Amino acid sequence: MLIITSSLMVLLVLLHKGKGGGLSDLFGGGISSSLGGSSVVERNLDRLTIGTGVIWFASIIVLGLLFRHGHHG
Repeated sequence: MLIITSSLMVLLVLLHKGKGGGLSDLFGGGISSSLGGSSVVERNLDRLTIGTGVIWFASIIVLGLLFRHGHHG
């Protein structure tokens, strides 16, 4: 599960269009411009990326808990 979601995350992030240069655009002016003119496809891609990220994060936590309980028990 972790391998599948990790690969999917890489693909989804690469599918996103580049919005500009640098970290300043990421945290500053890039946010307002990207929210205004995003198409339906971009919004769906964002949702899919966020959903995959949540599943990826959850699988890492579950694996961590399993490993921790496996070594103690």
